[in-house]
Amino acid sequence: MTKSLTVAGVALALGGTALTTPAFADTLKVAWSQDATGLDPHKQTAFSSIRFLELMYEPLVRLDENADIAPAVAASWSFNDDATELTMMLDPNAKFHNGAAVTAADVKASFERILDEATSAAARANFTSIAAIETPDDATVVFKLSEPNVPLLTAMASVNAAVVPAAEIEAGNIGNSVVGSGPFVFGAWNPNSNATLTANPDWAGGDVAIDGLDISVLPDETAILAALRSKQVDFALLNDPFVASLVPDVAGLELVSKPVLSYHVLQLNPSRGAMQELGVRQAISCAVDRQDILDTALLGEGEVTGPLTMAAYKTPTSELFCYERDLDKARQLLADAGYADGFSATVMAATGEPPTAAAEAQVIQSQLAEVGIDLDIKMMELNVYVDAWLAGDFDMAVALNGGKPDPFTMYNRYWTKDGNLQHVANYIDDELDTLMNQGREETDPAKRKEIFAKFEKHLAEVSPWVWLYTGYSYAAQQEFVDGFMATPTGSLFGLSAVSLAK
Repeated sequence: MTKSLTVAGVALALGGTALTTPAFADTLKVAWSQDATGLDPHKQTAFSSIRFLELMYEPLVRLDENADIAPAVAASWSFNDDATELTMMLDPNAKFHNGAAVTAADVKASFERILDEATSAAARANFTSIAAIETPDDATVVFKLSEPNVPLLTAMASVNAAVVPAAEIEAGNIGNSVVGSGPFVFGAWNPNSNATLTANPDWAGGDVAIDGLDISVLPDETAILAALRSKQVDFALLNDPFVASLVPDVAGLELVSKPVLSYHVLQLNPSRGAMQELGVRQAISCAVDRQDILDTALLGEGEVTGPLTMAAYKTPTSELFCYERDLDKARQLLADAGYADGFSATVMAATGEPPTAAAEAQVIQSQLAEVGIDLDIKMMELNVYVDAWLAGDFDMAVALNGGKPDPFTMYNRYWTKDGNLQHVANYIDDELDTLMNQGREETDPAKRKEIFAKFEKHLAEVSPWVWLYTGYSYAAQQEFVDGFMATPTGSLFGLSAVSLAK
């Protein structure tokens, strides 16, 4: 686990200027149940890390509450006619937390770091079409692309594409200190315990109405609710739908919920044992009752989904392979694949993230037992789970993966031949790769929708994973907290707009 990072440690990285973390009257007291697993914005994949880092780091653009592209470090942007060149004009007021201006050189260095395979950047596959990065002046960045890449802009709207100081990259400080340009400045972080952030008075995005955030990590969400009741906490992220359902009954508390693009999924490993067989993977898809899993694990608070979760592209599940449970078909598929008597496997799940993981694993275990598949459930601490997941070291995994408003940005890292998480997916075929790349190049929205409909149907049919459902993001707040806007990505960036009316 990462060592505790203190204000003094960050001050040293910034050149020795001592920082302090005073107790402000208008500090927002925040609680959540899972802490970040690291501080490198280019490497982190866990939701808990993303939501923490996006408060301090900024990408070139971001997604707003409607999942539309909005300015961040870049104030404006434009593609050329054939989507092979993207020009970004930086906000002249953008500054890093050390006072240095954000320049084109920092953007170039950040993307060169992301593209360097040695970095193991989480979003590298989104940017491999970048052939060159030109910086004609300090405020202009031109991305020259080797091929059309319509969803590139959406891919940039992520903290995994954060702009970091070139000097910090050169010094090897990324992940050891935090020098971003976002609305909050790093104070201190004691992993799995607490963190403090202070408002950035020089944030180019506008004035932050509160003085900072005092964050507590309380693994038990019932304890979070108790802290809200006693007013020890002002704002809390909730993952457990049962706990969230109790919030409206508490005087003085408000529940903020929003449907999200992230999806719950049973990830199979098609490179291992029985799951190398198409018929076995399809049998698992047919044997799973997705609505039952949703009803049991999430109290029905969600929607059964296929691979594409965004409204503009998703296919009705009635048109996808075996979305109506069919045990007879599952047994026949297993028999035809040579597994009439079933087989044994292990499914891993993370403790507490999402809180539904254990329940999902148990329901899936029960459902697959009906066709002779014996599952052993292995619960793991989140950081251990993430390491195993990134290594592709599992038979099956219960996962909650992030969604994006564009299918290519959402899935190219898994379902293209050069995707940087192909070793997690452990499956690719020519059709998936071809359709993904056609979708990347196509500029006509109607044609893109047709391409990705074919992609989704094929992906569901070959069943490397079994998509389950989408849910909601939940936040609970005191009635004096105002201005937080939830987003379809589950982001907590909206805390930058919060004010307190005590």
